[in-house]
Amino acid sequence: MDGFLHAISIMTDPYLLFVILCGTVGGVLVGALPGLTSTMATALLLPFTVMMPPVPAIALLSALYCAGTFGGSITAILINAPGAPPAAATAIDGYPMAQRGEAGRALGMATVSSTIGGIFSVIVLLVAAPMLARMAYSFGPPEYFALALFGLSMLASITKGSAVKNLIGGAFGVLVATVGIDFTTGVERFTFGYPEMTEGIHFIPVMIGIFGGAELLSQAASLDMVYNRVAAIAVKLPSKEDFKLVWKTIVRSCGIGTFIGILPAEGGTVAAMIGYNKARRWSKNKDEFGSGAIEGIAGPEAANNAATGGAMVPTLALGIPGSGTTAVILGALLVHGLRPGPYLFQEQPDLLYGIFGAMLVANILFLGIGLVGAKLFARITLIPRTFLWPAVFVLAVVGAYSLEQAMVDVGIMLVFGLLGFVLRRYGFAPAPIIMGIILGDLVENTLKQSLLLFEHDWTMFFGRPIAVSFFILTFLGLFGPFLFGQIRKMVRGK
Repeated sequence: MDGFLHAISIMTDPYLLFVILCGTVGGVLVGALPGLTSTMATALLLPFTVMMPPVPAIALLSALYCAGTFGGSITAILINAPGAPPAAATAIDGYPMAQRGEAGRALGMATVSSTIGGIFSVIVLLVAAPMLARMAYSFGPPEYFALALFGLSMLASITKGSAVKNLIGGAFGVLVATVGIDFTTGVERFTFGYPEMTEGIHFIPVMIGIFGGAELLSQAASLDMVYNRVAAIAVKLPSKEDFKLVWKTIVRSCGIGTFIGILPAEGGTVAAMIGYNKARRWSKNKDEFGSGAIEGIAGPEAANNAATGGAMVPTLALGIPGSGTTAVILGALLVHGLRPGPYLFQEQPDLLYGIFGAMLVANILFLGIGLVGAKLFARITLIPRTFLWPAVFVLAVVGAYSLEQAMVDVGIMLVFGLLGFVLRRYGFAPAPIIMGIILGDLVENTLKQSLLLFEHDWTMFFGRPIAVSFFILTFLGLFGPFLFGQIRKMVRGK
């Protein structure tokens, strides 16, 4: 309770409130634009927050994260073009409702469900993150190595694509993280004789390129795409009957979304799909799903917004990103010289309460913004892509250069933009690569420290119960689906 009151008191700072308002409005705008995601927006914005104090900088990115997740529902409902991947499930029933003249009812339900899910997850974050951080005091290098390995194994399910390709992408990210001088041995690795490479490849230009640059090239192939637009009636709150119908769905999805968000490398997209499936499974009106069921909006929207707070739990408490966007926020913490984990809760409580408060205020703000301005925000889809994406490209170049004022970072951004575009053509998602880069340093350093601690006897890992637990979870994450499938086949065969 003291932490909650502290978070509220921090929000009385006018400058911080203004920053959160900007992040919320920007997040809704970004979320409503098909192709732009909160992950891409935070990656583009990150270099510009370097000169800000840590609390406003992280609060800005956190508010954008929350609002961007909600913003995708606006275009998902109105034009059947999800502005963000987590809103894909919302379009299944939201667009049919809009087509039959109930766009206001659909948008109202999406707004209210998103707000409830977001606030619920922030409360869980406020309680669970400090508890998890206290547990992390018992972690040493072997436990952190096992945890990071578990985080990498979870990349198999971070996107809907091939699990093998996701793991390959994560392994490639770990390889990129090894570029530069190994400070343990002094050996240069993969520098190819370029002095600029001795300090390694900074993840910010990589993030900007692989999200922004690759998306620019992808969108260039769909410049002439025309969306079917539906006129939205006045946005209004759902009726009491609607709430009576969906309240159980919202409560269920809040729990599902928060739990899925806490799992390393999961995120809003997975939570939304599970929330939608569970809403349909427990509904008395299963036949309405797919043709305009209001429960089909409440389920995924509550779940994907609940996942935002859940994803911040392992990010802040353990330094393991819970989603693609929290990987960027983790990068922002590192840029500001802050290392997530138990000591962050002890030494930087103001920063943490600022994050809690920012996410709470952002969820309250987009309730009003969504109900009042949804029709207005939906009109930004009229912006021609021939103007929008070149502007995004210019912002990407400026952001990459501004970090170190070095053209080599612009070159890295361009190379990874082209690489990201090619990899997408072959089914490789960008998020596993980024998370592999961020977790790569943690894996390498903790492995070295552990082997020094064990005098190079790797079998001593198995004398650490917490590390063994994470090794078991890693094994189950990688091979569990296959093993359980084989067991089911054997049982059915009998």
